[in-house]
Amino acid sequence: MSDKIEKVHPTVYIVFLSLLLDLLAFTMILPLLPSLLEHYKLNDTTGLYKWLSEKIYYFQEFVGAPEKFNTVLFGGFLGSMFSFLQFLAAPIVGSISDVIGRKKVMIICLVGISLSYVLWALSNNLVIFIFARFLGGISKGNVSLSMAIIADISSMKTRGKGMALIGIAFSLGFILGPLIGAMFAMWSKQKSGNWFVVPALFALLLSVADLIFFSIFFKETLPEAKRAKSIKRNLKNSKTLISVKDLFKFTAVTGIKQAELSELRKLGMVYFVYLFIYSGLEFTLTFLTHHVFNYTSMQQGWMFFVIGLTMALMQGGYVRKIPQSKIKSTAVNGLWLIVPSFVCVGLAREAMVLYLGLFFFAVSTAMVVPCIMTMASQYGTEQQKGTVMGIFRSIGALARAIGPIFASIAFWGVGSTITYLTGAVFLFWPVLTLSRQ
Repeated sequence: MSDKIEKVHPTVYIVFLSLLLDLLAFTMILPLLPSLLEHYKLNDTTGLYKWLSEKIYYFQEFVGAPEKFNTVLFGGFLGSMFSFLQFLAAPIVGSISDVIGRKKVMIICLVGISLSYVLWALSNNLVIFIFARFLGGISKGNVSLSMAIIADISSMKTRGKGMALIGIAFSLGFILGPLIGAMFAMWSKQKSGNWFVVPALFALLLSVADLIFFSIFFKETLPEAKRAKSIKRNLKNSKTLISVKDLFKFTAVTGIKQAELSELRKLGMVYFVYLFIYSGLEFTLTFLTHHVFNYTSMQQGWMFFVIGLTMALMQGGYVRKIPQSKIKSTAVNGLWLIVPSFVCVGLAREAMVLYLGLFFFAVSTAMVVPCIMTMASQYGTEQQKGTVMGIFRSIGALARAIGPIFASIAFWGVGSTITYLTGAVFLFWPVLTLSRQ
């Protein structure tokens, strides 16, 4: 294969920039959540805040968490809802794009995301704000579509580089977006009334810029000759796209050999178990650093900044250059690294031990997720790449929706050390399974 063919397709960089704009807007709300919830606590006239607070209080009492963490649990509830909506939307969006093309469906997703920020700007009560998050979650099929686009235009040797660039977009988004949000959070302390309108309009500006940029510069990557022929046929058994049982069986993926389907199912289960346990640590890390190390919100912000920066450097400097023949072994090595990460974080009573665990955590994440998505993108016919990537995105979203709930119960029920050490033990299953595949 010539050097020219080896180069990454220019469209990959368009997808990268589009995702980066989207993630900057998406992540800037994270540091604002405590201030937003406090605003609705004082100003919500619908009664929804009071009702939800009672439900959160029962959960807080059940798991034994101190009352000061109610806001974190509330934020976790919104995050789980967002992830669950992605779980529902991603495979359906992917399947539709297999029939009518990536560009049309992506534009619909980006319009939905922009409208969610319009609703946020107008959310003078909690009902409208949660509806805004609902619309944003259901429109988040753009991420799995981005992965399907990478699969469309990449050769076997360049696909890993494309997936790594998606990883870099995520890392940069989660580095810069929360910093932008933190600046708005500091600014909001001097404001009264509906102060959230300004950050909401800034997020809207980013999303509209993304929509215009993508509409102008993106060229369709799935030609009509390679598309599936019927939306009705692609979606005729919609339960295969949202049923958990059918999702893990990859029932919607047809026309591939039974041996390949079996491998795809194993890879999907490896991805789910890894992200289920991983997202639990990611969510409860806020509890741990506050409870054990007395970190302030600013210290936690810098901690996540360093984690994101480490991931971006790893993906940009190492993972992006991994040859196709090393993709699987890199994923396995990354899965091995997460085990000592959990051990270090679980046993940490000194800052250096915590930092070592978080370093392993960041390096592992940078290696595992892009490599597993690259492996997944090799399965399925040209007409089903969107379906396969959508199912993987849904599996990941389901793990992120329920992982934090189980981790919170364990964290406050049996303590951080037992929770993380148990997670380390269970993480042997995905690494050993992938090693044998």
